[in-house]
Amino acid sequence: MRGTGFSLRLTALPVAVALLLSGCVAPVATAPTDPEAAKRNAAVEPAEVAYVSKMDGDIVIPAVPLEKFPEQYRRQEVDYTTDQPPGSIIIHPGQKYLYFVTGKNRAIRYGISVGKSGFEWAGEAVVSQTKNWPTWTPPKEMIARSPKLEKWKDGQPGGPTNPLGARAIYLLSNGRDYGYRIHGTPDWWSIGRNASSGCIRMVQQDIIDLNQRVSKGANVLVLNADGSMPKGLKIPTPPKPKKVAKPKMTPIPKLEEPEIKTVSYQPEAKVEVQAEETTPEVATPTTTNLIVPTIPEVPRPSVPAEPAQ
Repeated sequence: MRGTGFSLRLTALPVAVALLLSGCVAPVATAPTDPEAAKRNAAVEPAEVAYVSKMDGDIVIPAVPLEKFPEQYRRQEVDYTTDQPPGSIIIHPGQKYLYFVTGKNRAIRYGISVGKSGFEWAGEAVVSQTKNWPTWTPPKEMIARSPKLEKWKDGQPGGPTNPLGARAIYLLSNGRDYGYRIHGTPDWWSIGRNASSGCIRMVQQDIIDLNQRVSKGANVLVLNADGSMPKGLKIPTPPKPKKVAKPKMTPIPKLEEPEIKTVSYQPEAKVEVQAEETTPEVATPTTTNLIVPTIPEVPRPSVPAEPAQ
């Protein structure tokens, strides 16, 4: 019996030691098994790496000059109090920020550009789809405001100068597509401004990063400009295109048409006049006050008489 009890105590000893040690060692974190959570919580690159020039397929994405790109608009992890579930997108138009919720009161913040005056909207939407280097087709209202876009009425192919940029996240509100997108822009300098026609613009590198994290069906909440919750969907009526005033023409005074009268012309009878024969007058020289010179007489020489025969 003694031998048996001793062996039992030896067997229980490793178990007791393991239990004691478990209280002193922190549990090892394991990677999330959910692939959606894994891509949502991927590490955020530092700005010096995030905004360098890179290839996206066969298209070169230019670098963003950090010395000209404000730090508050650079991609970064922040504390953010919200009751929205992870994977949601919250947009604050007044602050020009887009928040991608990664966990409880945590989010990735991106700088954005929002709609200019008359194009602001607010409300809830869901992500319906995403596209790489999408085709951009301007709506008729936009073409009416800017006739130079007529050449793209059938769509502008995706590329470095396409207004939708490298990626586009399409939104539906109440099952309807109002034409709003979260998309990239080659104009990085427009971030932090009211510059779009209602869409949410992001730097090319940021829209690619967000597109890798967001999932189809994710909630999108666009706050009012002051950050308050919108009461329903607010879709603005786009301003009508400005009519170009035609130059006023000074009316030309109407000239009265001259009255044309018919006049019968009768030529006068031709009268022949016979010239009378006249003797031409000879002018008589006037002798009045003429001085006649006196010629002296010259004596003639005497001739001798002939002798008588």
